[in-house]
Amino acid sequence: VLGLLVWTLIAGTEYFLYPAFGWVMFVAVFYWVLTVFFLIIYMTMTYTRIPQVPWTTVGLCFNGSAFILYLIAAIVDASSVTKELDSHNYNSWAASSFFAFVVTSCYAGNTYFSFISWQSRTLQ
Repeated sequence: VLGLLVWTLIAGTEYFLYPAFGWVMFVAVFYWVLTVFFLIIYMTMTYTRIPQVPWTTVGLCFNGSAFILYLIAAIVDASSVTKELDSHNYNSWAASSFFAFVVTSCYAGNTYFSFISWQSRTLQ
């Protein structure tokens, strides 16, 4: 839900005029789609039908990459928000920056728990 909020706040503005917001949109939409995809896989328990895939490693790589790219996107988003650009879009961009950092912290926590799960699986 928070990732959806990030890209809808930016999509409602003239973000295409500023390349930095295009990068934030790419990261937000890409990881939102992948997160929904993995949510469906886990809710339908499809992962149990494909035991050849190391799901703990896939989860760790996904969450780790999401954390890193969302951190970069959140920093780019925050550094690109200025009053001079367009006051009409300022509030949306500032809110998207805040929520991008919130999503980053969520992915950081999920990366930590994925690492704990992956580490306990490799020790067995």
